[in-house]
Amino acid sequence: MTLRNYTPLWLCALVLTALPLHSDTISTRVQPQVVQTKASDNIPLHKSSKITPGDSLTLRLNHLLDDPLFDETQVGIFVYDLTVGRRVYAHHERQRMRPASCQKLVTAITALHTLGTNYQYHTDLFLSPENYTTGKKATIYLRAGYDPLLDHDDLKAFATALQKEGIERIEAPLILDCSLKDEDERGWGWCWDDKTVPLTPLLYKNKDRFVETFREVLAEKGIEWDGRTTLGTCPDQTTRICQRSHAIDQILLPMMKESDNSVAESLFYQLAAKSGKRWAGRKQAVPYIKEVVKSLGLNPQDYLFADGSGLSLYNYTSAELLGKLLIFAYDHPEVYRHLLPSLPVAGEDGTLERRMRGSATRGNVKAKTGTVEGVSTLAGYCTNANGHTLCFAILNQGVKRTADGRDFQDKVCNLLCE
Repeated sequence: MTLRNYTPLWLCALVLTALPLHSDTISTRVQPQVVQTKASDNIPLHKSSKITPGDSLTLRLNHLLDDPLFDETQVGIFVYDLTVGRRVYAHHERQRMRPASCQKLVTAITALHTLGTNYQYHTDLFLSPENYTTGKKATIYLRAGYDPLLDHDDLKAFATALQKEGIERIEAPLILDCSLKDEDERGWGWCWDDKTVPLTPLLYKNKDRFVETFREVLAEKGIEWDGRTTLGTCPDQTTRICQRSHAIDQILLPMMKESDNSVAESLFYQLAAKSGKRWAGRKQAVPYIKEVVKSLGLNPQDYLFADGSGLSLYNYTSAELLGKLLIFAYDHPEVYRHLLPSLPVAGEDGTLERRMRGSATRGNVKAKTGTVEGVSTLAGYCTNANGHTLCFAILNQGVKRTADGRDFQDKVCNLLCE
């Protein structure tokens, strides 16, 4: 038999030699599923992870993401250690998401930095005196300052000022100068069925009831007025006879702790008015926000700022942006000193009163909440077990049940505080 006749047998032997001795030793193992994060130590998330108290914060936070909730929803997370100046954790932190009422953080921090921590809202009453030569009666002007905290005491002060001027009857229409903001009564991108306070710069106790209430207060002082008003602008040749004011700190409390949308919009339009333009609107307010965002090293064009409250569905921010704004506030002591007391406190007040009542988080987490349909957000500050101050931003999107987002956020905060 020639060598050529043995060739098939030789090839078969070679193939058999290359195979394992037993078929059940052939590897069928697949690599564990890995969800990439941008965490500081880049520990991957494994579906089979078993977490113990001694594991790193990154691994424990990754484990929270090992939840069927995130098969159908999205979340962006940013955590930063302010004490040592280091990013602790990040996950989808640059993805654009709706902030809901965490937009109020954008408004508040920008306003404190741009308008100043001593900023005051002013509502002024002016009088153009009677001209006895022409027989022209005194004209009364009220310059609206978009103060949602204007109350009975303020209106009473206006009535007293008129009384001191000897006015017993207002014959001409009261001229309302509402030129601080534009005439839009709803924000850009607000849902048609949102029940909101109109965006008018003349409010009484944060409601559109100024005229009827002022008429009642004047009557109490014995001053007759039929309630007629007209829009106009206050000329320079008038005398201010009364001014009522409220500080920005007074504004921040209901805006942040109770998440009052109307109050937040009033602050947004104070930014617009700073431009010096009469009848100012969103287009005059947003440049001040973009200026702060640019100072963070971020591109303002990557985001969309539609209003001051977060009601608009057009707002787009990110966990990174909110986190860096919180860093910015912390790095500016005057801003931080006024911002921190305005935030809801876990387990104690505001929109966090009924959340995070555990020993690690209660009284520790101070953060702004946010909720619109399908969106739940939380961003603020806390102190960890080592005494380090952390800031964080958590944006849950696509959550059908708001409670799912809140439950996840509370778990994250608990880990941060432990």
